[in-house]
Amino acid sequence: MTSLTLWWIAFIAIFIVVYTIDLYVADHRKGTISVKTSLRWTGVWISIALLFGLTIFFFFPQNPDAVKNTAQEMGLKFIAGYLTEYSLSVDNLFVFIMIFSMMGISAQNQPKLLKIGIMISIVLRILFILVGMGLVARFHWIIYIFGVILVWTAYKMTFTDEDDQVDPKSNLLYKIASKLFPIYEDEHHPKFFVKENGRRYITVIFLALLVIGSTDILFAFDSIPAIIGVIQEGEQGVLSLSEENFLAISSNVFAVMGLISLFFALKGIMGMFRFLKHGVSFILLFIGLKMLLGFFHPVEEFFKAYSWVSLAVIILTLVISIVLSSVIKEKPGKKAEIEK
Repeated sequence: MTSLTLWWIAFIAIFIVVYTIDLYVADHRKGTISVKTSLRWTGVWISIALLFGLTIFFFFPQNPDAVKNTAQEMGLKFIAGYLTEYSLSVDNLFVFIMIFSMMGISAQNQPKLLKIGIMISIVLRILFILVGMGLVARFHWIIYIFGVILVWTAYKMTFTDEDDQVDPKSNLLYKIASKLFPIYEDEHHPKFFVKENGRRYITVIFLALLVIGSTDILFAFDSIPAIIGVIQEGEQGVLSLSEENFLAISSNVFAVMGLISLFFALKGIMGMFRFLKHGVSFILLFIGLKMLLGFFHPVEEFFKAYSWVSLAVIILTLVISIVLSSVIKEKPGKKAEIEK
């Protein structure tokens, strides 16, 4: 059994424990979970992820053929990838909140949809990572296409209103399902299908599940180029493809763990993240330009020699976006509109 296999086992074990606890807390809550409790649990999950990254940094076995410290490279890339994907995941939660609000999903049904949405997201991300990393390993020029995708995504996030992106009725799956099946009008019904008078109906939460599932595909399509841009080092990197796959998958999965707890807090602390979308846009732009400019050998060598630069840019951007959100007060009218 190789050392990387042991790290895979440790990661899977941590994921099962964390996800089970997070589901238990959500399912056995008495009333609505308070913002304070949600933030406390969120802090625990973030600490576990960062501790896992630090453990990699200090204890991952050194590759004797590598010219640089393998453990330090992997630790820095894991944390950078985790912070990038976590910030994207938080931004995605805002979209989920908007979908629930626009479709009138009751508070009792939201955790159920959220849990399914997160599992769909995990499966899609793993599949996209394996395909994306494999393609880049075989055809390195694809990384420039990913760079263009990230630059375009950054532009779209900055200049497109979120309301235009999440209108459920404009969703293709929503349109198809609503035409094929009659809709059961009770918005609070907890099941996906209802049979009444010999006729089968689809419910509102089933339509919401279709919207969330298709949205997960778009989220995964945006996030995978980002993680590849953080993890990949060029055609002859320090890390092997198996090590890069481990970092990409583990940092992505860690990024969606604990989102159930965070979901219950977001409505109460949305003001802290008002500028997160702009910060995430800048991070995606930075990663995309880094991938595109990797065509120039000096740029590629710079980021190989100074892996910490990417992590520093990501952390600084997230800190600035949160500080600006706290300092610059939101207009009362806009706040009321969001809460509604």
